Amino acid sequence: MFETYPDATYAWLGLAVVSVATVGVAAAFPASPPPDADGVARTVDSVAGGEYPSTAEHGVAADRIRIANGSVSLGDDRGTARATLDAARVTPVVRPAAGVPPEATTDARLRRILAGAPPDAAFDDPAAFAAAAERARAADATWRPAPERITVRRVHYGDVRVTLVG
Repeated sequence: MFETYPDATYAWLGLAVVSVATVGVAAAFPASPPPDADGVARTVDSVAGGEYPSTAEHGVAADRIRIANGSVSLGDDRGTARATLDAARVTPVVRPAAGVPPEATTDARLRRILAGAPPDAAFDDPAAFAAAAERARAADATWRPAPERITVRRVHYGDVRVTLVG
């Protein structure tokens, strides 16, 4: 009645191997998903695609961010996520921070506008505003430390329409 069958031993060994393999695969999965670049892109697109001046904010749960014409990327130890922007052109506004060289920061006047100042209070004319925005867009899109929140602001100054993201 208490006999051991040779094929039962092989079945138990097979079950043990499958169990160890399953645990190994489950342990390899990340504990949480990569940052939400799609949510940031939707916020940017909703402001940039509007006809009227507007402002929005979006929380960022990432260590680093890269904003380029056509895309936004977020990264941390969980991975990197990239989302395509529908907006034709966005102007990244880089604030001074640890690890960011001073020459990589954006014109202080654009930072003031992103913070809420009207464009005519920061620039003498729409042409100067357009030139500062163009310089900020031409800057190298490199990884930078991510803030807790990004602000997106669409402003109009004369015929100049600019979407600031910072």
